[in-house]
Amino acid sequence: MSSTSCCLARSTTPDMWGSVIDCIEGAQTIAISGHTNPDGDALGSVLGLGLSLRENFPSKKIVFLLADRAPVPRVYRFMAGSDMMVPAAEYHETPDLFISVDCPTLGRLADSAVVAKRSRGRVVIDHHPSREEFGDAAVRVVSAAATAVLVEELLEAAGYPRSPQIATCLLTGLVTDTGRFQYQNADPSAFACASRLVDAGAEPSRIALEVYQSQRIEYLRLESIVMGRIKAIAGGRVAYSYAYADDLASCGVSSDECDGLVDVVRSVQGSEVCLFLKENEPGVIRGNLRSKGSLDISHIASAHNGGGHAAAAGFTFYGTVEEALDTLLPELDELVTNARR
Repeated sequence: MSSTSCCLARSTTPDMWGSVIDCIEGAQTIAISGHTNPDGDALGSVLGLGLSLRENFPSKKIVFLLADRAPVPRVYRFMAGSDMMVPAAEYHETPDLFISVDCPTLGRLADSAVVAKRSRGRVVIDHHPSREEFGDAAVRVVSAAATAVLVEELLEAAGYPRSPQIATCLLTGLVTDTGRFQYQNADPSAFACASRLVDAGAEPSRIALEVYQSQRIEYLRLESIVMGRIKAIAGGRVAYSYAYADDLASCGVSSDECDGLVDVVRSVQGSEVCLFLKENEPGVIRGNLRSKGSLDISHIASAHNGGGHAAAAGFTFYGTVEEALDTLLPELDELVTNARR
């Protein structure tokens, strides 16, 4: 296969998808996966692309993979096709083509990386920066607001279906990765894509209801605990909070329900950077970082087994919550202090 790698200022053009379309149309068996601990963009991109390919190529065998054994997060189970997703560890075939969406490295594919390595060909569609490309054909646009934007552009370029269900999956990815169009990445291309998806039948009101307005009481109790722990350093420019595994257990909340907790911390007035730590299990801490302005927090996440964008990134820390705070807070303090110089 030929290799195509793009890093563009705004969006793709139809001819840039040629190699990707050739790979798809030349494959009979296709596996599609997003990253481990999938968010709305990873899931929406997998499902939006996968459903479109199934509709356009009914004779092809197309499977939607989960990078690990965790279930689809509850708030995203309303999306069409979410009940068809298969843990990669339970998929034993060797597909003609593996499509990675919303994932910058093989390592972030977790169990799906094994499938990617044994596949006959690999395609990458992503908006994260990557130090080393792992696809035979790749379209990587780091300025895109969400991978779902790129998938929508692929479907348009190829003439593949965009039914209301498909459009809703893709709009879910776009809405969640822009924080309901509140983050810095909500650019004109993002709004133009949203308009096209709504025109195709996407349901923004249902996305809002399912993702943001249907929280369980148990989750809201956990949220109140996290709110009660919020503290700030560096003159209020860095806000942080955390949740222990015992908190999740006592409230009856699963780890996959906690994506929105970082935005609780992000809402602190005057903060420029925020940190939220969630203890998945003793010794394993999942961290989320957000920047509300021009400060780039991606390099801090990269230094701690993670990565992401300048304004939104995640990482995994091995140790206790207290050890993670002792390590991360000085780094964030230094970041905001140096920005003032």
